[in-house]
Amino acid sequence: LFPCSCGSGLSGDHISEEGHYWVGLDISSAMLDVAVEREVEGDLLLADVGQGIPFRPGTFDGCISISAVQWLCNADKKSHSPPKRLYRFFSTLYTALARGSRAVLQLYPENSEQLELITAQAMRAGFTGGMVVDYPNSAKAKKFFLCLFVGASSTLPKGLGTECADEELQQAKFTNERTRFRNVKGKSVKKSRDWILEKKERRRRQGKEVRGDTKYTGRKRRPHF
Repeated sequence: LFPCSCGSGLSGDHISEEGHYWVGLDISSAMLDVAVEREVEGDLLLADVGQGIPFRPGTFDGCISISAVQWLCNADKKSHSPPKRLYRFFSTLYTALARGSRAVLQLYPENSEQLELITAQAMRAGFTGGMVVDYPNSAKAKKFFLCLFVGASSTLPKGLGTECADEELQQAKFTNERTRFRNVKGKSVKKSRDWILEKKERRRRQGKEVRGDTKYTGRKRRPHF
């Protein structure tokens, strides 16, 4: 998977826990330094997505991005052209994704013109799909998701908050039940000994150097006074 503008790698932690491999890209060296300090399991790359995605065709089977794409609409330098930078990003992303894969980009557009510009450049690059809006009638909870498909178009997911109140309540209840079921199936509690051992084993499979397991692995230290 490919987290675009991965920042400190928080989203990458969830991807790793689900058993996926990922490569994160960000323009901020400071944020990537934080990701290194946190010992995230993904590989990290310093790059500006407005200059394109520097990977071979068909490298990834998915892409996610959280609150990043709208920044390509800004001209921070005289040489920056928002339409060109957006098209460069989407066209190289389209190439880097395998056929049949998806990209989900969460964004905060400033206005309808910015939203139209982003969507138009994505479609021009070859993507199919469209915009999904969660809670469209809420000023605070409203979120935009650009859901893109490589190849044949698939059905767009339904945005949250678009159903009637009864349907929303049923959906929330169903989601909570699924979460409890997954926990019952044995998903380790974060920061527990089992969670730490699973993380170390994933890093060993990736060929990374990991300290050996001992009886002290995962043991909480007593507070110092």
